[in-house]
Amino acid sequence: MISAGLYVVATPIGNLEDISARAVRTLNEVDLILAEDSRHSGKLLQHLGVHTPVQAYHDHNELKVVDFFLERLRANQSIALISDAGTPLINDPGYHLVIAAHKHGIRVIPVPGPSAVISALSVSGLPTDRFVYEGFLPNKQAARRKQLAALAGEQRTLVFYEVPHRICACIGDMVDYFGPDRIATLAKEITKHFETIRNDTLAGILDWLQEDPLHQKGEFVLMVHGAAVDTGDELESVRVLKILLHSLPVKEAVAAAAKIMDGKKNRLYRLAVAIKDKG
Repeated sequence: MISAGLYVVATPIGNLEDISARAVRTLNEVDLILAEDSRHSGKLLQHLGVHTPVQAYHDHNELKVVDFFLERLRANQSIALISDAGTPLINDPGYHLVIAAHKHGIRVIPVPGPSAVISALSVSGLPTDRFVYEGFLPNKQAARRKQLAALAGEQRTLVFYEVPHRICACIGDMVDYFGPDRIATLAKEITKHFETIRNDTLAGILDWLQEDPLHQKGEFVLMVHGAAVDTGDELESVRVLKILLHSLPVKEAVAAAAKIMDGKKNRLYRLAVAIKDKG
């Protein structure tokens, strides 16, 4: 039998064959399983032949039940934490219980397995030596655009999650701040029947999504190539635009900067919008 402690167990993100033998054994042998949605996870556990007791542990009750489950761990019980899909704590509840366990000297044991972020990156065709995971962007456009403005110069590969009803608006905003020609990869329904991996420019991906409503359905991981390393011209363009924007509207500042810098208006416009949004 496994020893006492908190086991963070990865479960399939789509294809049930991706569950590991160690994960199945752990789920069978622990005293209790904590699930984000006990009804959803119940189907998986039934498929695996796991009959361990299950209790709900989700965003709405996480803070209320941490102490209760912590006491069970301190009494030398074993608990497995799972999410609806993939590796727990990646945009899922569990942080408060994990940190509480560490503070009380309780073992926290990873049981590795599927992760949408890593799976998508591995087939993206984008640089993976350095990347930054941003999760879900804000729902409201103003806040989303402000965050994208702050990320416009990020040189690492950017990784986002997105939902169907926001995917087009999200990529449309990225076109404005990152440029239509920035290379990106959209991974849809990873490991499922309609899995799609599409590598293209941001503008090309947006066109593909808009050509068929069915393309907008599913669960998305969006990865965007990092910005090019700043050159002297880029830094000078930013300096000139900042000066002009103190006294001119964006369009007039861009027009003036284009004459001064002999630069392309589209690039200067994106820089100007990013500068304005950063305040």
